[in-house]
Amino acid sequence: MRIVYLLFPLLLLLAQGAAGSTLAPGNKKQCLREKGFCGFLKCSFPFVVSGKCSRFFFCCKNIWG
Repeated sequence: MRIVYLLFPLLLLLAQGAAGSTLAPGNKKQCLREKGFCGFLKCSFPFVVSGKCSRFFFCCKNIWG
């Protein structure tokens, strides 16, 4: 019965990792392929954040396409 208490946190950790999966661009190549660019920490107008290129760089895409 003690093993259940040890496996439960592992199950929660796996579920948390699966919850973060998304269809947003996840790297620089994918961002550029989707007609965006990588901006440092924020995107200036008329661009919005649509994903992440790396830790501090976000994929910016034009609002109007």
